[in-house]
Amino acid sequence: MSLQRRHLTLSGIVQGVGFRPFVHRLAHELSLGGWVQNRSGQVQIEIEGLADTLDSFSLRLIKEAPPLAKPQILENTRQAIAQSRRDFVILASHTEDAPDIHLPADTHLCADCRRELFDPANRRFRYPFINCTQCGPRYTLIAELPYDRERTSMASFPLCPACRAEYENPAERRFHAEPLACPVCGPQLRWHDETGEAALQAALSALREGQIIAVRGVGGYHLMCDARNATTVTRLRARKQRPARPFALLFDECGEDGNAMLNEYLAPNPGELALLHSPQRPIVLIEACAHHALAAGIAPGMRRIGAMLPHSPLQALLAADFGAPLVATSGNLSGEPICLDPADAEARLGRIADGFLHHDRPILRPAEDSVWQCAATPMPIRLGRGEAPQEWQLPGRLAQPTLALGGEQKVCIALGWEDRAVISPHIGDLDHPESMAWLARVVADFSRLYRVTPERIALDAHPHYRSHQHAVTSALPLHEIWHHHAHASALAAEHPQIKNWLTFTWDGVGLGPDGQLWGGEVLLGVPGHWQRVASLRPFRLPGGEAASRECWRSAAGLFWEAGLSCPPWHPQLELLRQAWQGGLNSPSTSAIGRVFDAAAAILGVCTQASFEGEAPMRLQALAESVSEGPLWPIHWQTEAGLWLLDWQAWLAGLRDLQIPVAARAWALHDALARAAAELIFLLALPGETAIGGCGGVFQNRLLTERLQDHLGARPLLLPQRQPPNDAGLALGQLMEILAKDCA
Repeated sequence: MSLQRRHLTLSGIVQGVGFRPFVHRLAHELSLGGWVQNRSGQVQIEIEGLADTLDSFSLRLIKEAPPLAKPQILENTRQAIAQSRRDFVILASHTEDAPDIHLPADTHLCADCRRELFDPANRRFRYPFINCTQCGPRYTLIAELPYDRERTSMASFPLCPACRAEYENPAERRFHAEPLACPVCGPQLRWHDETGEAALQAALSALREGQIIAVRGVGGYHLMCDARNATTVTRLRARKQRPARPFALLFDECGEDGNAMLNEYLAPNPGELALLHSPQRPIVLIEACAHHALAAGIAPGMRRIGAMLPHSPLQALLAADFGAPLVATSGNLSGEPICLDPADAEARLGRIADGFLHHDRPILRPAEDSVWQCAATPMPIRLGRGEAPQEWQLPGRLAQPTLALGGEQKVCIALGWEDRAVISPHIGDLDHPESMAWLARVVADFSRLYRVTPERIALDAHPHYRSHQHAVTSALPLHEIWHHHAHASALAAEHPQIKNWLTFTWDGVGLGPDGQLWGGEVLLGVPGHWQRVASLRPFRLPGGEAASRECWRSAAGLFWEAGLSCPPWHPQLELLRQAWQGGLNSPSTSAIGRVFDAAAAILGVCTQASFEGEAPMRLQALAESVSEGPLWPIHWQTEAGLWLLDWQAWLAGLRDLQIPVAARAWALHDALARAAAELIFLLALPGETAIGGCGGVFQNRLLTERLQDHLGARPLLLPQRQPPNDAGLALGQLMEILAKDCA
């Protein structure tokens, strides 16, 4: 048999995921000699042995890679040799190569480390920072690649002799685990003057006494309290200035299947359970049981509650020791970025939290919890810890490195270069000064981490978005992308093989090419070539932007547009109507989201929203409490070649007091779904045209389920990697730029 030397270059997610130790073990198992080395984002392997054995090695490199790894072999050169070496080693990392950066996300507590965490005989028993090559923080801990301890936030924690022995032992699970630590040499908890286990017990005592505590986690602080204590939950809402937005809950992973506590309070379906137990450990929206002991203030007016299982050892200890669900909401005041370090947390959260459970492992960048829901298929609502940064291979090559800034709400940025794109974790809404600072920080951090300097910026075309202000200060060329084109193109990015789309882009409002506020659009085409073929009949919003929170304004606009009077929702309603008649601060909109707002106000569900999307969420929850309702008429008409959906006939149905309120809410959802299905029939599209749904309205499970029912065998394609809401705009903006580059 011939002897060979092979040199392999691997790209993808191959650093921070235990890939070098895996290569080392595989080479020793196959009695192959050589070395493995981290480079600037890549892994290089030189391997020697029998040709057949090397073939097996190359196949197993991909097939048996660690669960968190996503390797790609870029190069595999061969050379005949007379004699092969027998030893295999891990070389020190090399930093001088051209960068090919693939940054791993933070990973949840693995089963092996969880067993050790609760094993009294283990030296890491109840140590809140236990980890190995297959779990622990990554994105929030890595300063730069190559991935070595000195380039992480663990650099200031020298390994003790016992940890050093594990780190250097190829037979150990922690062989070359860079965040490796133990109670002797690693980070510690702190509660006032208490440290370690005493600090944890003090925090648990505070929770049992009905207090609110701030807990420093992997990507920032959580505010925690007993989810069954109505008084404490009410106090948290008042202090956090969060009147109604639902709180997420942390459940212990206990019982034979890990769901015993969860099943006491919620009724998860198999898809939701799969999401909960996935490596990302997101918050998952799950329907509450009919009779549960949770405080009523957890999710007012909602049927579903955001639930998560522990993703870190500290959360696992808190959940197990407390023995009941805990509120685990972002450590911030409403509208502000999440707190990262102890001094910042005590300054900003001092009026909310009764105590602080700190730790001394630095957090290099924030990562809020991801949020998902599961209807017919799983759908992300927010991407954060465990899932971002998210990598994409683009269906072409960008002419220049490009930064995409997204929109104004639910902001994520995207950095694109060559045929790659990387999407940031959730940054948030930009209506707070600190959020703008975070935006600038994430932009600079991404450029440094991936060693890519943007040469142009893609951004929403709305001139008053705060992201526009940031872009102007960069002095880079700006490329404005229409809001709904970006939505449609983000969905198209998930299905690059599709050549023609009919995409319903339904949301709140976004600026359209005609200068109007769009939001009920139907676009035909592909990225870079969208044609608006249908829309909602427009109406004017009294008070303009104020209608986004004061839902009665949208209802008044519909009533007045139809020539009807409306209830006395405002003491100066007549003056407002006169201003509306004169066109003063009353922009025209075609937004489906505003129709949902109006319906919520008319039905008395929500006239004034305390957070974006509250009215449609409450309306959906009400509609889901019944299984049917009246069938309202559908009226499509054409105007200048554009199909318009007329909403006017629905006003009578909304005001029909003979019909239960829930049935009227259901009827609106069904009418919109039937209208979409009927439009597809009217357009007489060829069968190969894909039907898509995107924009925040398509987070509505009932609407998507009704639409799929009316479509029958024709599938409705919805986002499954990026959220359908404005978090997906940055990816869509890159797709629009790419289409122009490739034209």
